[in-house]
Amino acid sequence: MINNYDKVARYYDRLSRLVFFKSQVNAQIHQLSYLPEKGSVLIVGGGTGWILEEIAKVRPEGLLLVYVEISAKMIALSKKRDVGRNTVSFVNQSIEEFSSEMLFDVICTPFLFDNFSEQRAEMVFHHLDDTLKQEGLWFHTDFNSGGTAEDATAARGSWWKRLFLVVMYQFFKIAGNVEASKLINMGPYFVAADYKLLEEQYYYSRFIQSSVFQKQRKSEPI
Repeated sequence: MINNYDKVARYYDRLSRLVFFKSQVNAQIHQLSYLPEKGSVLIVGGGTGWILEEIAKVRPEGLLLVYVEISAKMIALSKKRDVGRNTVSFVNQSIEEFSSEMLFDVICTPFLFDNFSEQRAEMVFHHLDDTLKQEGLWFHTDFNSGGTAEDATAARGSWWKRLFLVVMYQFFKIAGNVEASKLINMGPYFVAADYKLLEEQYYYSRFIQSSVFQKQRKSEPI
């Protein structure tokens, strides 16, 4: 099964923090201040579920969390987390197969799209977009292979990011049978779908990007 991290589920958090320290964690925690006091949240590819405990610290009750994760071992670890008085529905399924009649107030995709080929990334993006309410929030966190025009230092130093991505994807293929071999820039998809960027933060020398987008309300046809 592609994009499945069962092999390294028990060690995933330790490996991640050994390499990135707490950058991946902090990138996701920072977004949680945007969570509504009540509402529904779709978390896709949340791994071992540590984010559930962080959510409970910010919003100890009032949230319905739907946790979609393809790895059964990651789901098993996630079910042991303290979620406060929030309600969590665990779904052991690929996001491509997931369907819901519910529209969500918030979608979280932590390091999700780096697993996909470009074709599948586009398909998953539109699939998730269809599940988000108008004016809903999308917490997007992923690797960033280059700097911005405003960050000349990051741009000059991007060689190590490209090298790191090559090594990282080799590891991903062994650990999770990941189909992707390069990082997809998801920014243009959010722009094309008319999302508004509310906040963006960078971590680990700008190698990790954390964004909060808001889906814009579409005008009703006259």
